[in-house]
Amino acid sequence: MIKSMTGYGRAEETVDSMNIVVEIKSVNHRYFEFSAKVPRVYGFLEEKLKTFTNSLVSRGKIECYVSIECLEDSETQIVVNKALAEGYFNAVKTLAEDYSIDGTISAMTLSRYPDVLSVHKAADDEEKIWNAVKVVAKDAIDKFINMRQVEGEKLKADVLSRADYIIECVEFVEERSPQTVKEYNEKLKARIQELIGDAAVDEQRLLNEAAIYADKIAVAEETVRLRSHISQLRTFLEADEAIGRKLDFLVQEINREANTIGSKAQDVEIAKRVISIKAEVEKIREQIQNIE
Repeated sequence: MIKSMTGYGRAEETVDSMNIVVEIKSVNHRYFEFSAKVPRVYGFLEEKLKTFTNSLVSRGKIECYVSIECLEDSETQIVVNKALAEGYFNAVKTLAEDYSIDGTISAMTLSRYPDVLSVHKAADDEEKIWNAVKVVAKDAIDKFINMRQVEGEKLKADVLSRADYIIECVEFVEERSPQTVKEYNEKLKARIQELIGDAAVDEQRLLNEAAIYADKIAVAEETVRLRSHISQLRTFLEADEAIGRKLDFLVQEINREANTIGSKAQDVEIAKRVISIKAEVEKIREQIQNIE
C-alpha cells in the first residue's frame, strides 16, 4: 500500500508513573529528515526516537514532540559537605575572636553558606524511560502511518485515473498515425497532379516519398514504450514498499517519450493529444512528490 508523506499522529499514555505524550507529523521531503523536541533532561531519547521512527518510515521531513510528566517524586538526597561546613564555622569563629565580636553561629545560618548543602537526585534509568516512551511513540507512529496510507490511497486513485487518460491518448495516436501517412500521400499526389496536369504520375516515386514520410513520423516505438511505462507505473502503485523515487524516474521517462512523439508529429490532432499527455504527466509529477 502506497503512503503519502503527509501525516499526523498523537498518543498519550501513563507508563511506569510517567504521563507521556508523543506527537509526530511530516511533510514531503526527498529523503528521511528527522527532528525531535524532548525535555532537556531526556535528551538521550532523540537518537533513539530517530532510529525507531526510521525503522517504520522511509521518507519525509518528520517532526516529533515528546513531553514527560513524572507522577511520583523521584528519590532525592540532601548531602552535607562537612569539610566545607567546618571551614565556614572555623572562619566565623576566627573572625569573632580577632575582632572581639559575637561569634554565635546556628546550624540554619551555616546551612545557607554556598555548597554546604547539595541536592542529589537519583540517576534516571534511561532504558526504563526509553521503553516507556517507545510504547507511546509506537501508538503515535501507527496513527501517523495510518493517516499516510489513507492519503496515499487518494493519491494512487488520482494517478491511476490520469494514467488511464494517457493510454486513451496513446490509443488515439496509434490509430491516427497511419492515417496521417495516407492523407500525406493523397495530398502529395494531388499537388503533383496539379503541377503536371494530365501527365502520368510516377507511382513508384510517390510510394518512395510516402515511405520516407512514414518513417520520419513513425512513433510506434515511442507508443510501445509509453504503454510499458504506464504498465510499470501501475505495478509500482501496488507495491508494499517506498516507491516515490522510482515513480519520479518513471515519470521522467514517460515525459521523454511524449516529447519525442510531439517532435515527430506532423498532425494537429496528434499534437493536441501530446499536449494532453504532457499536462497529465505534469499533474502526476506533482502528486508523486508527496508519495513515500
